[in-house]
Parts: sequence; structure tokens; C-alpha cells
Amino acid sequence: MERGSCETAAAAPGAPYVEKSKKKRRNNADKSAESSRAVSRMQCLFGFELADLSSWHRFVCLLNRPMDPASLGIFRFLFGMLMALDITQERGLSHLDYKYLDGTPVCRFPLFNFLEPLPMDWMYFVYLVMFLGAVGIMLGCFYRLACLMFISTYWYIFFLDKTAWNNHSYLYGLIGFQLTLMDANRYWSVDGLRNPKKRNAHVPLWNYTLLRTQIFLVYFIAGVKKLDADWVEGYSMKYLAHHWLFDPFRLLLPVELISLMVVHGGGLILDLSAGYLLFFDATRPVAFFFVSYFHCMNSQLFSIGMFAYTMLATSPLFCYTDWPRRFFGYFPEFLRPVLPLVSPPSRPSSSCVYPTPSTGSIQQQDSPASPKPSKPRFRHKLAAVFTIIYITEQLFLPYSHFITQGYNNWTNGLYGYSWDMMVHSRSHQHVKITYRDGVTGEIGYLNPGVFTQSKRWKDHGDMLKQYATCLSHTLPRFNISDPQIYFDIWVSINDRFQQRIFDPRVDIVKADWSPFRPNPWLMPLLVDLSPWRTKFDEIEGTLDNQTEVVFIADFPGLHLENYVSEDLGNTSVQVLQGELKVEIVEEKRNYTLAPGERMQLPAGAYHRVYTVSGAPSCYMYIYVNTTEAALQKNFTMLLELQEKVRNGTETEPLPPELQPLITGLGDEGTEVNATDPVLRLFLKRQKRLEEKKKRREAPVLERLDRFLSKKYYMIRRGFLMTAIAMRNLAVGLPPLEQLKREVDFANMKPPEEDANRNEQLKDETAHAEL
Repeated sequence: MERGSCETAAAAPGAPYVEKSKKKRRNNADKSAESSRAVSRMQCLFGFELADLSSWHRFVCLLNRPMDPASLGIFRFLFGMLMALDITQERGLSHLDYKYLDGTPVCRFPLFNFLEPLPMDWMYFVYLVMFLGAVGIMLGCFYRLACLMFISTYWYIFFLDKTAWNNHSYLYGLIGFQLTLMDANRYWSVDGLRNPKKRNAHVPLWNYTLLRTQIFLVYFIAGVKKLDADWVEGYSMKYLAHHWLFDPFRLLLPVELISLMVVHGGGLILDLSAGYLLFFDATRPVAFFFVSYFHCMNSQLFSIGMFAYTMLATSPLFCYTDWPRRFFGYFPEFLRPVLPLVSPPSRPSSSCVYPTPSTGSIQQQDSPASPKPSKPRFRHKLAAVFTIIYITEQLFLPYSHFITQGYNNWTNGLYGYSWDMMVHSRSHQHVKITYRDGVTGEIGYLNPGVFTQSKRWKDHGDMLKQYATCLSHTLPRFNISDPQIYFDIWVSINDRFQQRIFDPRVDIVKADWSPFRPNPWLMPLLVDLSPWRTKFDEIEGTLDNQTEVVFIADFPGLHLENYVSEDLGNTSVQVLQGELKVEIVEEKRNYTLAPGERMQLPAGAYHRVYTVSGAPSCYMYIYVNTTEAALQKNFTMLLELQEKVRNGTETEPLPPELQPLITGLGDEGTEVNATDPVLRLFLKRQKRLEEKKKRREAPVLERLDRFLSKKYYMIRRGFLMTAIAMRNLAVGLPPLEQLKREVDFANMKPPEEDANRNEQLKDETAHAEL
């Protein structure tokens, strides 16, 4: 609803903004003050009277009240522009050929199994239609057609891949759908230039009501979801407190309190209050500050594309609908032809219902050509019904998981429509895929993620079922008949124990799954063990920097088969709760462990850990990556020696094999007599750290140039590949050599990327996975 203000409520909400001279304002001051005093407190706060809700007729008139189209037109422009940018980035136009891999056997995860991607060139056509639709929305050109072009292709892409679902992608589709039904092309649009009847015409209040309610619900329900115990206790996003953006808070608070009070407490309070603060006049400036600060931080903390900027673009929707006229009125006169309209009053529109003006009203005096009173028609009543249904549906969907129970796992529902943003964080310790040949009985293992580009299938039963079905259709090509597929996936959610999420004894190919029934092979989350997280912190606090620990919980009757890498010296397992039987496979010996007991595990060998107690067992692996520890020790020695040589405190000449400590690596990264592998790794690491520091400390203009250059080459590739695809559809494929040259030209990257700036130390030892 349009909220009012005691300062401006004398004019009917939505009345056209008319630029007044100071003299005229003074003449009307007394009349405005007298009228303002007659306005009720509810009118001041909400913009309508309680009587407007007393009957269906008055409610329809309220929702179709004429409003200034200016704010809606500006939002339309910003949304279309941001979606055009989003299509080249998060929607994937710039890497479409890598995403869909035309002709390659890839397992995909559509919402409906019959949905499949089109051939590659046609997928580029789909994206081109979506992009042109976004541009059409931005310009307000053939607006309704542009909206249909955008949302039809957008929702097709959205439903095609559940692994890409998130809350903000879902929000874009909702806003696109809403704009399709609205009159957002009435202000600063090409359609307004083409059709004077549309230019600057009123829009009904429900246009603003829907958008404001949608944004309010995004904030508020996100806050309600954050009332989850894990968020309130500070376990959901613990790692964020270490980000450089929170460095100023470290001057006053330790990292633990920053995580609890700033990250989790601040996020909860902002989400719960943002919608209310934006709605009311008195609190809106405060809301603008905190909401803008919040979204600017999010744009740096997470890879969320245009979401932060889209949410910033929604904030002005809560202002008075004529704010663009007043804002652009401060610009110089010579810019007026290209800026949004400032002075012309809004025109009457058939989309609105006009009441009979009261005698002597300010609106009647200031606008002699007042619109004729009108009565609600069928379209107005339909708009009111739609508004009610849509808002009700948006209130219901985030809590509809009792219907779609098959999509519930440890968290409820398909991630994306519940506004439970950042409430859950996961880490995966161990993933094993076992197949059994249904004819020969042969058992084998698959690399996790084979035949797919996604990682999100590991947390969702519906995707696991799709993945297993796809594997069962793919493996027969490799002489594996009637395959049975078993998954053993270990996950920790919000810093809990690592535990199985799905039953590893169930053949997922033949397992039963329905969208409307609970998943029978989902293992329960051991929430009773959540208090152990406090103990985890205490245990980790007693370990040195080179010792690591993994906390495991398992169910009775199951076992974990594990391999201790030779790099992991001094690996042991210790029981925290329950009873274990540890089998050393090569020795063919079993050891029984009770709570508090601990045993050493041999490196370079397999072992099995059985839970033999009647209740779930809890234990931990404690290990040291001896290879990495030795490497770090050598790095420290080389660094100290390098510093001594540079500051002149090293009196002995360096041996020939250590001379590269002074000369370093060549400009192109070539080794200069660095025959020792440890020294070579050290020099590469030093160069990488120096370049990283140089980029971080670069001037603002240099960083901006680097950012724009990266975006330019990404967008450039998307459009060049689209042009190639459109040419292929129009005239057919060119010779292979020509096609290769064209793709190579499209793949051109910024010079710094070609210089291997981000080269990974492939031969540097990392933490091995237990």
C-alpha cells in the first residue's frame, strides 16, 4: 500500500506532481496545513484510511488508485539493465558452450525430467531472446512483448538446472513476471515516445503494492528463517568474520564476537527490520544507509552477481512515487531532454479508478483538467483479486515444505524459494560412489562428479536420484550391465559432526522417490549431538597449527572405510562417544575402542571403523600432514636465508644451487638454475604472493581498470559466441578451420590472465582427504 505522510497527505496519494513556484506554495500553505490537520494518523502512516478496507468496492478502488509512474519507470529501467548484465554473467552467456557441452554425455538436473537443453546454437538463440527482452524492459520498448521474451526464456533456463537455483535467481523471475502485468512503461520509455497516450500516464497503486510487498517479504522471511538456532548461536557463517571487510570491527571486538554479534546478530536484525524501516517516512533514511551498506558488503563477500545491485534498485520503490521528478529537477536545464520527465503532470489512465474529488480540494485547484470520476471495471477487480492471490501465495510458498516432502533433506525444500539465505553452510569430507554390475556382480568405484559439472547433487535426494538414473543409462556404454549405484556421502552442516546424509546400503537407481513423500533413504541429522560443537572448539584450541582434526559421527551397524595417505603421519582415531571396532585391512586384525580410548593408524593402508554400540558413535581423526609440515619448515628456512642476504647479515656466499634466492625467477616464470624442487616451489610461491600484494595495494584506478577489463572480455566472448551461433543457424556451419579461428578470437583474454598470474602450484602438497 502507499503510505502517507502528515506533511504531504493533503494531496491525494498518487496525484500528479506539478512543479510549483515559491509564491504559489506560499499561497497554498494555509490550505495545506488545514487539510493536513484533518488527516488521520492511519492516513499519515499507511496512506489509506481503515474505511478503504471496509468493503470490496472500496478495496478495489484503493488498489487501483492513480499513482505517479515515475518511480516504477526508474525501477523498470534499472531492473532491465541489471538483468542484461546478469545474462552475460550469472546466467552464463559468456561460458554457454562450457555449460551445456553440446553432444557430450552430461548428467543434468532439471526440475522436470523431460526438460532438456536445446542444441548449442539454439541455446545461444534462447539467451539472445532473453537478452533482447531485458534490453526491451530497460528501454520500455515494445514493453509487454519484451517482458514475455524475458520471462519465458528466463524460467526455461531456471527450470533447466536446479543446481543453479538460489534465492536471488528466483526473485529475478518473480519480478520479471510482475513487471509483465504492470504498466511500467508509462515513464521514461520508448513506448511513451511512440504513443502519447502511454507517456506519463498514471499507474494503479497495486503495481507498487506488489513490488513493495515482494521486497518486504524477501527481507522479513529471510529474518524469520534466521531465527534458526544455528544462526542465532553463530554457527551458520562463522568463516565470514575473517574476511577483510570486518577488519574495522577487529579494533573493538575479537573474531568470535564479530561472528556472533556483527555477522549473525546484525544480519538477523537487519533482515527482520529492513522492510519496516523502508516503509515509514521517519525511518527510511536510516534504512537506506544500513540496507545500502549491507548489500555493498554482500557484493564483496559473495559471488552473487547482480543481486546486491538489484536490491539497491528496489529501495527507492518505498519512497514517494514522484521522487524522480524532484530528484532530476535539480539537474541543469540542458540535460532535461535526455533525463526522465520533471515537470509535465501525469495523464489519466484507464488502468486506474478515479474518485470524485472533494469540493475545494487542493488537487482540484491545482489541476483544472482533473480526470473524470470512474467506477471499477472488471479489469480493476481482476487486478485486486490477482494481488491478493499473489501475496497469499508468496506468504505460503516458503512454508509449503509439508507438501513437497520429497525435496526435504536436512533442510526443507528446493533451495531458492524459501528466502533462507546463508542460514546453512556445508562441508564435505568424504564422497564415494560404488557401482555393481547387475549381471556379473563386479564392483567398482567412480570419481565423484563424473559425467556432471555440478557439486550440489551431494546434498539433495532428488538430484541424487536423477544422477543415479543418468549413471545407470551411461555406464552400459562402458560394458557395465544393469548397474546398481550406491553413494556414501559425508557432510557437516553448520560445523556439526561429519555424518552420512544418505543410506549407503540403498541402490539409488531402484530406490523409491516421490516429490510428495518423505525420502526413505535419507539419514537423520544427528541434532542431539549439536552441543558437541562447543567441545570441538576446545579440542581444536589444544592442537598446534600443524595438527588437524576431523569429527565423525556414524550410525549403528554401519562402517567407514578409509585410507590414510602416506603424507599423513601420526594419524590416530579417538572415541568420543559410543563403541568402535577398528579393522586394519592388511593386518586382518580388529581393535575395540571405548569412549576416551585412542589408537594409532598405519599410514599408506586401508582401515574400517565399525559402530558397534546401540547408539550413534562419535569419534575424531587427529593427523599431521608430515609432507606439508616439512615443506613449510623448508620454506621458513629459505625465507630467513633470503632476508639475511637482502639485509646483508648473511656473510657466507650462497652455494650455486641457492643463487636463485637472489636472482629469482625469470620474467616469464622460467626457472633460473632452480634445480631443487623445494626451492622452485618456494620461488613460485614468493612470486605469486608478491603479485597478489601488488594487485591488492594497487591504486583505485588501476583496480577499476582491471575489473572493467575482465568484465569487458567476458561480455565480449558472450556476444561473439552468440554472433557465431546466429550465423551458424542462418547459413550453416563454416569450414572447421574458420570456426576454430573465430572461437579462438572470441576466447581472447586480458594480457594479465595470459601471463599465468593465477597459476596454481600443482606439485605443491595440500591437505589430503581422510
